[in-house]
Amino acid sequence: MKNSVFSQKIYSFLLAAYRWYLQTPERSLHEAYDAALKIKEIEDKHFNGNKIDIDSATYSKSVMDYFESDLNKLLKIAKMRLTEFRGSRWFLNEENQKAAEKAGIEHPSPSLVLEKLNFIDLVISKYTINSEQITYNALVVKPPNLPVNVVSDEKSLLVNAPALPPKIPTQDSDKKPKPKSKVDTTGVLPRSILSTITRLQVELDPNAEKEVIQNFRQTQRRTIISIRFILLLIIVPLLTHQIAKAFVVGPSVEHFRSSEQMQIFLNSEMEEEALEELERFEEKLKFENLIKNAPPLSSEQMEIEMANKAGELAEEFRHQSSNAIKNVFADMFSVGAFIWLLLISKSSIAVVKDFFDNIVYGLSDSAKAFIIILFTDIFVGFHSPHGWEVLLEGVSRHWGLPANRDFIFLFIATFPVILDTIFKYWIFRYLNRISPSAVATYRNMNE
Repeated sequence: MKNSVFSQKIYSFLLAAYRWYLQTPERSLHEAYDAALKIKEIEDKHFNGNKIDIDSATYSKSVMDYFESDLNKLLKIAKMRLTEFRGSRWFLNEENQKAAEKAGIEHPSPSLVLEKLNFIDLVISKYTINSEQITYNALVVKPPNLPVNVVSDEKSLLVNAPALPPKIPTQDSDKKPKPKSKVDTTGVLPRSILSTITRLQVELDPNAEKEVIQNFRQTQRRTIISIRFILLLIIVPLLTHQIAKAFVVGPSVEHFRSSEQMQIFLNSEMEEEALEELERFEEKLKFENLIKNAPPLSSEQMEIEMANKAGELAEEFRHQSSNAIKNVFADMFSVGAFIWLLLISKSSIAVVKDFFDNIVYGLSDSAKAFIIILFTDIFVGFHSPHGWEVLLEGVSRHWGLPANRDFIFLFIATFPVILDTIFKYWIFRYLNRISPSAVATYRNMNE
């Protein structure tokens, strides 16, 4: 009787899940269309039908931040639901459509679908270029009224990092570069005087203060975006792990692994640990009896105490084995959430990259050398094998796997060496070109 009721519940649950799967294209399109409607409503109500301009002077900064937050959220919903709509339509075939018709699921007409898609694309296309400009402005903060060559050098330093060497013209080239004469390369006045005049022009410019404030706001926005995204990369996988383990993976594992048939030990190390714990408990009882700190126990009472302790250890290691299995599936959810967050946040990744570039390039040569030596000694230094060994054993215990000593020693013998080679190549290839003084300081400190 219980099995039939349970099978009916499973069937109803699977039927509801299948209906939800068949309704995915319509549901995704409806949510994307609803997000586009909300964006259009904000445009009509607050911006006279025009697009939401983040740099508009009509409202205060707090109001524009509020509109920007809503806009980004609605754009993200619309793009995600459009991606879900395309993916679900790719997986649905004619058999699924026939099954949906039999289940009483009505599909919208093709004309209505095309109308909604056209409206969504019309709304989203307004902000595609704008988002790229915002990202570029957050990446590159141009100083006010600097010469063109200085701005281009700073842009190549911040965005492109180490650039490739210029292409050497060959004899087969159609247009050969004209060699510069001394008149072209040397100015009438010294460059220091020209730079001083340029600095005075910047200081006397009436719009210089506005440009400085605008650059400061862009830098502030870049910092906020970077810190928020880094926190999301840490918090979202952790929350996903805990939520999936508590509400999805945990109940599923407990359901399919009954307490009677549940395996107590996942590997031999757990069993050895339990035996050692039981032996220590037995020796502790005997020692307490010998020093008369506890009432004397007969052989029967000793067996009863040992049986109770064995039951406690069995329950403890059964829970530990079940927890290790839950960790494996919960970690899969965490990795999926982390990858999903990276895929939908490409602009934020670019901002974070530039944020760290500015921090690194802003450090002094001694600070750069100190950080390089610190990281190399931690991961590829003389004492790093002990850290890698502890880390691998912790990961094995987390997943309930036996700590294979051969694999750990082989990993320690190869992976840090590969890291060290990559790091030295990076110093030789890129850092030596960007900051040769930092490399020289690093060599002096390392020696």
